[in-house]
Amino acid sequence: MSSGNLWAPWRLPYILGLDKSDRPVEASTSCFLCKAAKVDAGTDAARDMLVIARDEHALIMLNRYPYTNGHLLVAPLAHVPTLPDLGAAGRAALMETVNRTQQLIETASHPQGINIGINVGRCAGAGLPGHLHVHLVPRWSGDTNYMSVIGNVRVVPQALEETWAHMVETMQSI
Repeated sequence: MSSGNLWAPWRLPYILGLDKSDRPVEASTSCFLCKAAKVDAGTDAARDMLVIARDEHALIMLNRYPYTNGHLLVAPLAHVPTLPDLGAAGRAALMETVNRTQQLIETASHPQGINIGINVGRCAGAGLPGHLHVHLVPRWSGDTNYMSVIGNVRVVPQALEETWAHMVETMQSI
């Protein structure tokens, strides 16, 4: 079965900005997670960067290129590429934020399951190999439908801005 084209011109700035080498992305201006880590939750900048919450250790934000509706990222504020680089206290804090994020997704979206994963290194699927982050992807029976199977595209049923607003509101209640 061959794949069709899905025109997504909004992705080009992201693709052009990717570092094509195998070296980790530096913390300077090229790391979107470092930029997001400096944003205060609840501000216009947080909305623009899709930051839902931030504490002294980690941030929660929407994935701008989601696998499904409500696909969230949890990242430590520190620009580190791997779990060992975080240290024991950093790993514990990251997992507490992942736990809060799972509760957020369950409350906001009522999924039937959640994929939680970390891609370490570009060949493992990390689009940003220099800054460790955890993906939380809500799942529902039937979320892979004929569009995915026949058209080889995914349908995300809600605009990012609406999802962000709903997640921020829900986060305040949990």
